[in-house]
Amino acid sequence: MPATPLPGRPVRGSETGRPIMALLDLLGRRWSLRIAWELRGGPLGFRALQARCDGMSPSVLSGRLTELSEAGIVEQGDDQSYGLSVEGTALLRALEPLNEWSARWAERR
Repeated sequence: MPATPLPGRPVRGSETGRPIMALLDLLGRRWSLRIAWELRGGPLGFRALQARCDGMSPSVLSGRLTELSEAGIVEQGDDQSYGLSVEGTALLRALEPLNEWSARWAERR
């Protein structure tokens, strides 16, 4: 598996690993954004998260959770459930205007 995209490391579209490019590379990986989105309502156990993500394979979910954890977006609680970190919550708040725009866009289509 390729290294977790992080600022300062070469990523897709940026040899220098500009922070925005590292974030877009991370969120552009299949299922990454969906996992964060599903955790917006609170922590979930592995199986519950897998079910909310249309039953993605356990190996893919495990890999994405590892990447999102390494990036500081997701954290695992003492009860083994996964939830958004403070940074993950801030990320989803930052994406909310994009979500609102996409809803208006869908209405126009």
